[in-house]
Amino acid sequence: MRLAALLVQGLLLLLIASCARTVDAGDQRLKVPAGFEVTEWARGLSGIRFMAVSPSGVLHAALSNRVVSVQPGNKIQTVVDGLSHASSLAFHEGWIYVGEETRIIRWRPGKRETVVPNLPDGGHWTRTVVIGPDKKMYVSVGSSCNKCIEADKRRAAILQADPDGRNLIVYATGLRNSVGLAFQPGTGELFATENGTDMLGDDTPPEEINVIRKGGFYGWPFCYGDGTPDPDMGNPEKCRNMIRPLIKIQAHSAPLGITFYQGGKFGAEYEGDMFVALHGSWNRSSPVGDKVIRVPMRGGHPGAVQDFVTGWLVNGRYWGRPVGVTVGADGALYVSDDSGGRIWRVARKL
Repeated sequence: MRLAALLVQGLLLLLIASCARTVDAGDQRLKVPAGFEVTEWARGLSGIRFMAVSPSGVLHAALSNRVVSVQPGNKIQTVVDGLSHASSLAFHEGWIYVGEETRIIRWRPGKRETVVPNLPDGGHWTRTVVIGPDKKMYVSVGSSCNKCIEADKRRAAILQADPDGRNLIVYATGLRNSVGLAFQPGTGELFATENGTDMLGDDTPPEEINVIRKGGFYGWPFCYGDGTPDPDMGNPEKCRNMIRPLIKIQAHSAPLGITFYQGGKFGAEYEGDMFVALHGSWNRSSPVGDKVIRVPMRGGHPGAVQDFVTGWLVNGRYWGRPVGVTVGADGALYVSDDSGGRIWRVARKL
């Protein structure tokens, strides 16, 4: 039985390799470190945002109005439809959880439930849902504005609830737009990307990666970075009490998806490392971002940020914009691209 399973796995990997398309067309060329290769895994996925892998090992993606499964050969099948501004999904105990702009639903064959209704709309519209090792549901809700005092305490925050939506609380605050959420294997700590305030210059404030603590306040809109007061909203007392970022990234890079690698195929030096998709700037004088970065995590602590997939940004223009990153059942890293409607696959060369 074990030999048969290994043969099936080998055939699947060969099918994946044969169905993918190498990216090498003029300026549209993605670059990865030596020993890796990047291929186009799927296309025609308009509105694609985050991805997740089902318990059976099938890659799924949230599109604007549906959730689809994506298998070798660009085989795309709708799993959940009738959605509105869907941006994320998670699997838990037989359910698919989906983050829509104004609610969190969960679906399984023959049943659909709204577990968190009446989320605020407008402004930063994505709603990222994850299930933690504590079997709690976590939802990020971005701000309604660039900088303001929010009337709705659920905004610029991360929420926590039971998987059925009960016992909903505001878990952490002062987070302008924490789109990406991921739990670090081993520690169970929740990490979040953070998009900083606009209109403060090309290099201010830094984008962030934070470790999220219950009851933690992370600065927005009063402070940024290591406790610098905002010129319009600054409050020194608030700055003294804020939690500082774990990692600071070039302003306007727009970090979105985040994952920790545990695929067993990149080599021991990559196990447990953090990968983050930088969607790229929209209003910086010289565009930045539009790449996937790697953060080595030795002993659970971050090392220097490194480029891992680059090439979407060419001569100040982008032809693709990475959004989500997830590790597939085959040990490859999958990257969603909402500008091109594609999924890219990064793997060790065979």
